[in-house]
This record gives sequence, structure tokens and C-alpha cells, in this order.
Amino acid sequence: MNGGAEYNSNMKILIFTEGTILIFGNAKGVSREEAVKQSKIAVISDLFFRAESGSPHDFKGYVPNGKTVEKLFQWKKQGITIFYLTSRRIKKEIKAIKSILKRFNFPDSDNLYFRNLREDYKDVAQRLVPDIIIEDDCESIGGEKEMTYPHISGDLKKKIKSIVVKEFEGIDHLPDKIEELINY
Repeated sequence: MNGGAEYNSNMKILIFTEGTILIFGNAKGVSREEAVKQSKIAVISDLFFRAESGSPHDFKGYVPNGKTVEKLFQWKKQGITIFYLTSRRIKKEIKAIKSILKRFNFPDSDNLYFRNLREDYKDVAQRLVPDIIIEDDCESIGGEKEMTYPHISGDLKKKIKSIVVKEFEGIDHLPDKIEELINY
């Protein structure tokens, strides 16, 4: 187990939004592999930054991945505080992600965090010091170098449980009970 989290009702979970609990519109109903392929193409075409409807750049068109909202409410009922981390840095894009969290009734939807100028994901995580970080493997955008947990300082890493899911796989398969999630 990464980190040393033990269950208590004041636990904090930091969960990544895009690619982990949210998917772009065109990824809904396709295989995970197809979603990764579409995302890789979008990364390559990022130079042109075309936010076509349903594309990875259409932030207003993102939707929950699977039964994410239900899973998060199961954890919330156990006393967990949920924090969200978005990859977005531009104000209107952050607002779009926050709007999606609210529209689909995500628990603790006001707890959306983002990187400030000159910050990395690890800086946000180190400021929040969650008990658990859930993020995807960033397959379509470069893998581990784009993730949060691998870059957290050594001392804090020991206090944080890391759970990595495949990009666009969602969290439906994760345990419902926090005690089991800690040991996942």
C-alpha cells in the first residue's frame, strides 16, 4: 500500500476530474481504448485547439464516467470529504468543469481545485494533504510524468494512499466501503 492512510470519518479524498471521473462527450459509449485514441489525437491537434462538440477540448460537454456520482455519494455517506482536481487553468474552463460537477450533483462540488501559475499538481495535493488520491494513469498525455502522486515529496507520500485507475476506466470498480478502499 502506498501511503499510511487509516480510516476515520474526517478523511479527505482528492480525485482527479478529467479522464478519471469525467469523460468528454464523444467518449461516452465507446471502449476505453477508443477514448484514449481520441484523446491522443486531440493532444496532437492541440496546436489548433479546436473545441468541437464532444471533443476532449469541449469542456462544457464532459459527463460523469459510469456511476461515478453514486460511488462518490457512497463514500460521502461514510463521512469522507471529497476534493476535486482539474487539469484546467483558464478561468472559463475551470468554471465549465465546476458547472458539470454541479449539474450532475457531485457531492462536495464546491471543492474544485486547480493549479495556479507556476504550480504543478503535486503542489495542490501537498497543500491539501488528502488521505487518498485517486487519479488516472494519464495514458493519452504522457503517463506518469503527468500524474500527481509520483511527484509528491517523500515525507508526504508516506501519509497519502495512491489509487491509480486506467484513463477513462472510471471508478465504478473501486470498493464502496472506505475501509476496503484504503487497502485497495
